[in-house]
Amino acid sequence: MGGYSAEVDISIKSGNVVYTHLDKEKYSPFRVLILHNKWVALDANGKEYQIDKNDFSFLLGTQKIVFDCVFNAIHGNPGENGAILAYFKLIGLKHTSASPYQMALTFNKRDTLSVVKEYGIKTATSYYLNKGSQIDLDAIIAKVGLPCFVKPNNAGSSFGISKAHNLAEMLPAIQKAFKEDSEILIESFLEGREVSVGVIQYQQALKVLPITEIVTENDFFDYEAKYQGKSTEITPAILSSAIQEKVVFTAKKVYHSLNLSGFSRAEFILVKGEPYFLEINTVPGLTEESILPQQAACAGISLKQLFDNAIQSALN
Repeated sequence: MGGYSAEVDISIKSGNVVYTHLDKEKYSPFRVLILHNKWVALDANGKEYQIDKNDFSFLLGTQKIVFDCVFNAIHGNPGENGAILAYFKLIGLKHTSASPYQMALTFNKRDTLSVVKEYGIKTATSYYLNKGSQIDLDAIIAKVGLPCFVKPNNAGSSFGISKAHNLAEMLPAIQKAFKEDSEILIESFLEGREVSVGVIQYQQALKVLPITEIVTENDFFDYEAKYQGKSTEITPAILSSAIQEKVVFTAKKVYHSLNLSGFSRAEFILVKGEPYFLEINTVPGLTEESILPQQAACAGISLKQLFDNAIQSALN
């Protein structure tokens, strides 16, 4: 848990929830805090022990603790973008996430969209900008229209995202996104209901969890709506069986097209009954209030079962 991004505090919350709900009779878990300035294991009292990066072990008194499996609860860099998972792969340590390449791919919004489009999955119209590129606002608006969304390419938890309603708001929105990332994407606004769908490997099979509809008090599902109670999450979403079937089919198709394993939570906008893919989270929030645990509970899966299954899948 932890990480190097703006999502560090959310990750620590998720990590603590995982630690609390793991079966202590079955596992000997330790929280490992990954920060820029330190990698440390924490005992039950929060005492820190330096991690040896040669093999991701630590000394507890005279005993060397070596792990069988890592439960990845790092949102953003280096957990969700695959960086630390490449290190685990090099040292031969099993983990609960998809492969490093798949994690890097799905963390990059532009690359994810380019893959899913090849599989016939509907998406918003988008325009890409790199830091230092010439910014032609007229060309951007001609392509995506107004209002539009301006997003950092590699960031989570809605950090750096703006909805630009007019020409005057475009440049400040672009500047805000560039504070989070050197690559941004600008997407057309899709009018419709927003739904979120968890797809996980559960008991050796692909499982689509009950769908959640997100109704936000704010202009869109931003950080405040996600984490400060400015939204209502309805699980299961009240959808016709025809629309529900389309969402489930598309969510599975996204998961397969990106060659994922482990946890995922995909976001869609329903436009005239058709699901348009927005993005996917491969280390979704795991607190009790987070969407994926809500969906699991609705499917009759407790957090203890959810986390145990992730570890068993990784070990097997």
